[in-house]
Amino acid sequence: MKITFCGAAGTTTGSQHLIEANGSRILLDCGLYQGRRDDTYDRNRNFQFDPATIDAVVLSHAHIDHSGNLPNLTSNGFQGNIFSTFATRDLCQIMLLDSARIQNQDTKWLNKRRAKKGLPEIEPIYSEQDAEECVRHFVNIGYDRSIPIADGITLTFIDAGHILGSAQVILDIVEDGVSKRLLFSGDVGRGNNDLLRDPAVAENVDYLLMESTYGNREHELPTQANHLLKDILVKALERNGKVIIPAFAVERTQQLIYVLHELTEAGDLPDVPIYVDSPLAVNATEIFRIHPECFNEEVYEFLFEKRNPFGFESLHMVRKVTESKKLNEVQEPAIIISASGMCEAGRILHHLRNNIEDDRNTILFVGYCAENTLGWKIRNEWKEVPILGDKFDVRADVQILDSFSGHADQSELLEYFDRMGGSKEKVFLVHGEESQSEALCEVLRKRHSGSIEVAKWKSTVEL
Repeated sequence: MKITFCGAAGTTTGSQHLIEANGSRILLDCGLYQGRRDDTYDRNRNFQFDPATIDAVVLSHAHIDHSGNLPNLTSNGFQGNIFSTFATRDLCQIMLLDSARIQNQDTKWLNKRRAKKGLPEIEPIYSEQDAEECVRHFVNIGYDRSIPIADGITLTFIDAGHILGSAQVILDIVEDGVSKRLLFSGDVGRGNNDLLRDPAVAENVDYLLMESTYGNREHELPTQANHLLKDILVKALERNGKVIIPAFAVERTQQLIYVLHELTEAGDLPDVPIYVDSPLAVNATEIFRIHPECFNEEVYEFLFEKRNPFGFESLHMVRKVTESKKLNEVQEPAIIISASGMCEAGRILHHLRNNIEDDRNTILFVGYCAENTLGWKIRNEWKEVPILGDKFDVRADVQILDSFSGHADQSELLEYFDRMGGSKEKVFLVHGEESQSEALCEVLRKRHSGSIEVAKWKSTVEL
């Protein structure tokens, strides 16, 4: 049995881990890498393996850094099944198509700039048709249901509590008469989420691939610290400006909508319009409504006994480009939620471009931004940032609210690790910047006698 770390090793994006056992090749996740533009294109286009040699893909969840390169895989020869939960498949159907459209728009813009420099044109990594055809490979499995996916390999999904449909991946592998259990954590939720259930506890784990996004950090705030969101919004709106919230279209936006619904009903917010300006987020919100199996008990009861938790009077869902452009003309205070959360693509770029230099406005971050992304630069107090080819001064007030983070912090990761059953004889830390992974590795070694190491990109380990 071998594991090759093809992505999300030493970084948080581009999750891809290749498992080889009994002559089968199983790919865990197939995400897009996000970072410096020059690195990103080549790294995403070219796999470290021949897609045609992969027998199956197991997908932990729908976020693009875990699922976004699947259409490239299928268009380059992969013919097997893509195993996921039901909600993950439904989200991928809209998210992969959206990713293809964004790539098409970005390459058109880039090619205009390349033409001025006499450089050859580049093509999108995949097309909308590739994205549509990719979804035909999906095979859906509910939580806690086991299914054989290759010779001697059985798959089980358990809840990860990260986004709708997110899963921890259990592979029970029998090789040469020896049975071992491998667990891939996917992205681990914090627990006590406004919408979702807590991460499930795995048992009898021998080998562990564990995320380490916040391996050296403690979130300042507990989950459901919604009074702090209220305080930030009230103060920001008192300045008669706009509040621009970059948010991931899936889970983070729906969580915000749910909390804003509660605050509005309680009379804790000024009467201002709230816009969700992301066609993907609007479509994803509809998918949330048809997957109550993923909700915690409170939201489950809210949905079935009372009303729609993702809709209220002051909320406006923006789909059309013309409606989005009209938001630039809004003069009165307003709250605008738009994707992407890392500010690398989508309509959020236009809202930042039009509002970042006005000191009446507030930019509120409620999620993680990978290193070198535009969101990371704004969060890290850069005085000037590039947006769509031009430089802009950051004059708007920048606020960060970590209570909405979908990733467990160091203490929560340690608790997750401690609750897990089994020998955990070999542990590999993935999905974290090197400093975060190394710090978590050091702490884990003090409390666990098994082998613990930080996974290295392109490296192969034999078990």
